[in-house]
Amino acid sequence: MMDEIIFFDTMRQGLWVSVMISFPILTVALLAGLVVGLFQALTSIQELTLTFVPKLAAIALVFWLSMSFMTQTLVAFFQDRLIPLIMGG
Repeated sequence: MMDEIIFFDTMRQGLWVSVMISFPILTVALLAGLVVGLFQALTSIQELTLTFVPKLAAIALVFWLSMSFMTQTLVAFFQDRLIPLIMGG
């Protein structure tokens, strides 16, 4: 049986990995939203697709660029933490 300390420590590490993985995408989405919102406020253009398309393009680009970082982080977490716990170590 797994101790509570090991369980909560693994959960804490898993949450930290999820924060690290999502940080680049969420940051770019926030910045793209701010830039588009500022542009809309300055030009008085209230087009719904103007907010959606640039944000989606920025998120897709950052996701593509940071995919190797995300994969390496998840693989390291699984190899270092989860697989030894599953195997009983």
